[in-house]
Amino acid sequence: MKLLLSSIIAAATAIVGVLAAPSAEPPVTDNQATAYYTNTGNGTYSLQWTGTKENLVGGKGWNPGTADRVISYNGTYQPRGSSLLGVYGWTRNALTEYYIVESYGRRNPSSAAKHRGSVRCNGARYDILSTWRKDQPSIEGTATFEQFWSVRSRKKRLGREISGTVDVACHFDAWKSAGMNRLV
Repeated sequence: MKLLLSSIIAAATAIVGVLAAPSAEPPVTDNQATAYYTNTGNGTYSLQWTGTKENLVGGKGWNPGTADRVISYNGTYQPRGSSLLGVYGWTRNALTEYYIVESYGRRNPSSAAKHRGSVRCNGARYDILSTWRKDQPSIEGTATFEQFWSVRSRKKRLGREISGTVDVACHFDAWKSAGMNRLV
């Protein structure tokens, strides 16, 4: 898998975005896969990984994040197998994991989630979904939490230059309107 992006995170399972100084990070290995992340300057980065590792998350982000961030991105997304490209995050009050998906590989990552409606943000239509995760890893250790999803109905084309904008507030507002009020 190879990914080259600017101002968004990408991963084998999830994603986010911010600026950082250029540097090369050593490879990360875990007996299943090897990942290489390199800051390439001007807020861009390259992420490459091989192997069978699932749930790799890589990219740039904010700590703490905000619900009113607008993220612009451009680059090349070339997945092999299951992966997604989008914005990824957590809230703590209540513990909620969220995804705003611009594109994905072989399988729609929200396929097991309950459809809650749709929304138009930045000129694209997104399906709104939610699901619960029981006794799973989280930013607060093993926990039970809800996942919120916005998945672009027409995913971005794979293997070519892609660009776009994600208005996080548009998705948070849509989730609230769909009765998904745990983020407030």
